[in-house]
Amino acid sequence: MRVRSAMTSQCRTQAASGATVLARPLLALILAATLVGGPVSPAYAQAAPQNPPPAPAPQAAPSAVTTPISVGTAKYHFSRAPRPFPNLFAPYRAIKVPPSPMVNSPRIEQLIHDNKLEISLQDAVELALENSVDIAVRRYYPWIADVGILKASSGFSGYGIPGAAIAGSSASLNPFAFIITQYDPLLTSSVSVDDRTQPINNPFISGTGATGAGAALRATPDFIHTDTFNTQYSQYFPTGTSMTVTYDNTRSSSDPTANFFNPYVQSSIFVSFSQNLLSGFGLTVNRRNIIIANNNRKIADLDFAQQAITTVTNTITAYWELAYARENVKVQQQAVAVSEKLYSDNKKQLEIGTMAPLDVTRAESELATNQLNFIVAQTVQLTDEQTLKNAITRNPLDPKVVNIEIIPTDKPTAPAQTEAPSFEEALKEAYGKRPDLLEQVYNLRNAALDVKATHNALLPTATLSAQYGTVGLAGNSKPTPTMPATYAGFIDAMRDVFHNDFPDYAAQISITIPIRNRSLQADNQRAQLVQRQIEMEVQQLKNAALLDVRNTYIALEQDRARVQAASKASELQRQTFEAEQKRYALGASTVYQVILTQRDFITAQGTELRALADLLEARANYERAVGRTLEANHVTVADAEGGKIEGQTLIPGTLHGQVVGVDKLFSGTNAGQK
Repeated sequence: MRVRSAMTSQCRTQAASGATVLARPLLALILAATLVGGPVSPAYAQAAPQNPPPAPAPQAAPSAVTTPISVGTAKYHFSRAPRPFPNLFAPYRAIKVPPSPMVNSPRIEQLIHDNKLEISLQDAVELALENSVDIAVRRYYPWIADVGILKASSGFSGYGIPGAAIAGSSASLNPFAFIITQYDPLLTSSVSVDDRTQPINNPFISGTGATGAGAALRATPDFIHTDTFNTQYSQYFPTGTSMTVTYDNTRSSSDPTANFFNPYVQSSIFVSFSQNLLSGFGLTVNRRNIIIANNNRKIADLDFAQQAITTVTNTITAYWELAYARENVKVQQQAVAVSEKLYSDNKKQLEIGTMAPLDVTRAESELATNQLNFIVAQTVQLTDEQTLKNAITRNPLDPKVVNIEIIPTDKPTAPAQTEAPSFEEALKEAYGKRPDLLEQVYNLRNAALDVKATHNALLPTATLSAQYGTVGLAGNSKPTPTMPATYAGFIDAMRDVFHNDFPDYAAQISITIPIRNRSLQADNQRAQLVQRQIEMEVQQLKNAALLDVRNTYIALEQDRARVQAASKASELQRQTFEAEQKRYALGASTVYQVILTQRDFITAQGTELRALADLLEARANYERAVGRTLEANHVTVADAEGGKIEGQTLIPGTLHGQVVGVDKLFSGTNAGQK
């Protein structure tokens, strides 16, 4: 047995030395746990390897340090967190996302010469994908979805996709009977020091003597000093299993003589497991947030592809509208020149008396009409030029581009007939390629997960728990007539722990049965209703796609026939106008007939140009309707998300034919998962 300390100061001295003994294993344990980092969560285990970020310089306050990343490319994987090794502070630092660039891409300046921007159709498409504000906004959606994957990997619900209608991805709307805790391991440690003076009302365990009022009845107070160090590691697994490892240490010294050891050290290690047996059981149910977050990432890619298709189609339309407007200005300018010559010739003939004043008036009226048409054509050209400028620039007010003239270098020509040979094949292609229809596939998968998860949540909560622990006790013992005093501490207590001298086993099954269960029944019914609603929306989109493909298919064939007819009519009107001019020069025709044939020729030229522009725009709309725009123009989603288009894009219907560009097949690859 141990000899009780005669002085309180001696107890405190022993307590201080005990705290020093505990400090070393405390620091060693924390360092070891930090280096190991605990088990890797399932989502991180599936992520592809990545290079660790460079170790930052030592900082006084690690929480204030930021790690910059670039949003100009899709090379950074937002779905992955910084690794805790070798940079131990990486998980606790904010990742700085720089502001979005508001300037135009350098390619525009490279194409400007003498305040003129001469661009081909492929240049216009590439500039639009690089600078379009709509594309820039949609470019963030896949990255935000990646962040949702990162959050879902920790066990929580993801963020969904802003701006997108994702009916089946609202994981947080359906609370479960079980609680999904985070998959990221938690390490909790606490250190405490307690000095206590405690009155004792038991003479058998207290010192002798009495103090204070009523000293004859009050025992000497007990002075107790206690140091504790506790740490706990906990984690939840996607099987519905939770694990907790608890490591506790207590060192205490006190005045009472009844203890076998004074001071004493008690250490214990407990390992406990808990498994959901009904509600919350199964990989699919517990990994639901991760699966939905990955589906949302694919939906974000498809939504981005839809925006890219819209941007490319609008850019092609704006390009051909400007090309038509410029050609129409030339036609109207030529008409003004011819009218001026006719008016000038008629005035000369009026002066020499060989022509009536009425013919001069008719020529002057025709000249005024053509001048008006010329002004209108110039106005349309300026408007179309501004429309295209807005499409291919991020900042149209940039001093370098605000006053430039855009000159399309590709002229409208009829594209080769390469469409689907039948409407049925075109519709089949649309059903397999349109992003809006493909999005619904993943929405249906998310809805099915909701139904399965809420159905599982209807079950009662049954939990099987098991615990194993071992305890160790050591300290300084008091001397006895037959045994001298012994001294022991933390190492001896841990020896008892690892020798399993004092084991502790426990097992438990707990069942919670909700009465009536109306809330979870409502969740399950809502999930089924949402699933049926999405199924109906799929049919709605299919019907809309059918109408879109049919209308664009008909418009494409009609515009192709219009081009052939308008081209022939323009050639015949040119021949008629030239013949009428010759007849007029020989005196066999009148000014009125020349004016009429000139009007017909100008109208025929405008009709031909309009038909060509409509045909090229109809081709772009048809490719949009069948979901072939990116494939036809050899644009990849990865390039568009990155904000920089490498190589050339293939644009059918240009003077370069079908050999423009490089062979980059449309991949539809998830940029964030490259």
